[in-house]
Amino acid sequence: MKLNTLKPAEGSNPSARRVGRGIGSGFGKTAGRGHKGQKSRAGGFHKVGFEGGQMPIQRRLPKRGFKSLQKDYKDQIRTSELNKLPEGKIDLLTLKKENLVSDLALSVKIFLSGAIDKKYTISGIAVTKGAKEAIESAGGKIES
Repeated sequence: MKLNTLKPAEGSNPSARRVGRGIGSGFGKTAGRGHKGQKSRAGGFHKVGFEGGQMPIQRRLPKRGFKSLQKDYKDQIRTSELNKLPEGKIDLLTLKKENLVSDLALSVKIFLSGAIDKKYTISGIAVTKGAKEAIESAGGKIES
């Protein structure tokens, strides 16, 4: 094999369609654009979604869904994940140091999911009703 003998595979590199080159080509005269109308003329295209002045479908249909701008700043933690921490006081800073919540989190809520083995004093963190009962039954307490 030599570099000067290399050729693409048969049929893999088709020649470009030459429009407007006579009746025998099949794309002569109107060059495949049909007769008259905006799309037959030079520069005769319009923006995507344009429907001839009719209200476009993307504006006729209602908007759906919602993306919370607060999502990144709120976090949740399970009661079972608290067992990874040593006994004692737990606040937002403690949870961030242990990488249990995001560094961006401004507020955290503890919810009931799993058992608690240790005594914890929770301060400055929101707690669900079930989680509160679980923490207090394990001998812990919740400070506002």
